[in-house]
Amino acid sequence: MGSKLLEFKVGLLVIVVTSLIAWMSFKVSEGPGLFGGGIVHTINVEDAGGLIERSAVKIAGIKVGLIEKIELVDGRARIKVRINDGINLHEGTVAEIKADGILGDRHIELIPGPITGNLLDGPTDLGFRASSGSLATIAEEVGKITDSLSEFAKNLNKATGVGDEETRIGRIISNLEVLTKDLTDITGANKSKINKIVDNVNSLTERLDNFLADGDGEFSQAWSDMRDIIHRFDNTMKNFEEVSYKVNKGNGTLGQLINDDTTITGVNQTIERVNEFIGTGIDLQTSIDYHSEFMTESDRNKNYLSVRITPGLDRYYELGIVDDPTGVTRTTRTTVSGSSTSSVTEEKTFFDKVKFTALFAKNYHDFTIKGGIIENKGGLGVDYTILNQKLRFSVEAFDFKDLYIRSFVRYNVFSGIYITAGGDNLASSHGVDPSAFFGAGILLTNDDLKVLASKVSF
Repeated sequence: MGSKLLEFKVGLLVIVVTSLIAWMSFKVSEGPGLFGGGIVHTINVEDAGGLIERSAVKIAGIKVGLIEKIELVDGRARIKVRINDGINLHEGTVAEIKADGILGDRHIELIPGPITGNLLDGPTDLGFRASSGSLATIAEEVGKITDSLSEFAKNLNKATGVGDEETRIGRIISNLEVLTKDLTDITGANKSKINKIVDNVNSLTERLDNFLADGDGEFSQAWSDMRDIIHRFDNTMKNFEEVSYKVNKGNGTLGQLINDDTTITGVNQTIERVNEFIGTGIDLQTSIDYHSEFMTESDRNKNYLSVRITPGLDRYYELGIVDDPTGVTRTTRTTVSGSSTSSVTEEKTFFDKVKFTALFAKNYHDFTIKGGIIENKGGLGVDYTILNQKLRFSVEAFDFKDLYIRSFVRYNVFSGIYITAGGDNLASSHGVDPSAFFGAGILLTNDDLKVLASKVSF
C-alpha cells in the first residue's frame, strides 16, 4: 500500500512539473519583453558580431537594460534595446559595443549625454560610435603586422634558399657569396704575399714600441697633435650639448617630433588598447556547486560536486562528480568453453566508486538545453528559470538503453544557498523503484572564490 502511495505521489509530481514547464515554454514563445516595462530605443550599426539577444546594456559598467531584438534592415544591423524604468537618458546619448571576454562576447555600453540636455521620454534612435579600443580593432592591427612579417619571411626564404636576386636581400646575399669566393681565391693565390704583409706589420709594431720608449722629438710632436684632437672633441661635445638643449626646447623638426603631444597621446592609446586586450581574459565566470539530496527510497544521501565555466550569457560548460548510494554497476561477460560453449553475464556493484558528469549547455532566454555525459551515461536535460533566476524547473534523461529520468525543482533561498526537491529514477531503471528526494546546496561564485583566496594567502 505504501509503495503504491509513493508511486502516486511521484507520478503526480511529474505531471505538475511537466505542466509548469509546458506553460513556461508557451510564455517564452511569446517573446521577451512582452510584459516588461522600460523604454525601447533603436541603434543602427554596421557590424553586430558578438552581440546576442538578452545580453546586457550597461552605463559605466552597470547593467541598465538588455538587447531585445537584433534584425537586418537595408544591409545594416538594427538593435532594439529596452532600458529599465527609472534610468534617465538625455539627448546626446550614444552607444558603443564593448568586449566582455576573450571568447568574443560583447555588450552595448551607453555614454550618457549632457545632464543639461532634455530627457528622452520615448523611443529614440540613439547615436553610435565605434570603440577605438575594441578587441576586433586590435586583432585587425595584429593581422596587418602578421601579413607584413609573413611577406618578409617569404622574401627572406626566397633570397636565402633559391638565390632570388629580384629583392635587395637576395642581391646582398649574392654579392656576399661572390665576395667570399673572391677572398678565398685571393688568399689561396697570394699566401706568400699575405705572410710578407704580416711580417711587415710585426716589424712596424716593433719600431713603434722603440719609438715610444726613446721619447724623442717626434713623439712629443705626436702627443701635441693628440691633445689638439682631444680639444676638438671637447668642442664637438659642446656643440652636441647645444643641439640637445634646442631639441628639449622644441626647436627644429626633431624637437617638435619629440615634444609634440600627439606622439605621447598615440603611445598612451596603444598602451590602453593592450591593457584592455589583456583585461578581457578576466571576465570568465567560474562557480563551484555542492549539494546533497536525501533519497527517501534508500534512506541515504546522494551528493553532487561540480564546477561551471560561463564564457558568455548564451552558454556554459559543467564538470562534476556524483556520490550515488546505489553505487556503480559494472557488467562483465565471460565465455566458458567445455563440452559446450556458453556466455555468462555478471553484474557487480561498487559502492566506493563515483560517477562523472560533463555537460555543454545552451541558453535561450530563460530556457536552457544541455547535453553530454550525465552520471557516466550519455544524456540530455532541460531547465527553465523564473522569478529573476531564483526558481528553476529541470528534467534530465540519460542511459537510454535502460532509461533513467529525474525531475526536480530548485529555489535560491539566499545568495549562494538553495534548496531542492524532486523525483529520482522515475522510469524505474535497472529494476529499482523510483524515489522522492529533497536537499540543499551552496554555490560559490567568482567573488566568493576571490575572498577565499585572499583569506588563505594571509
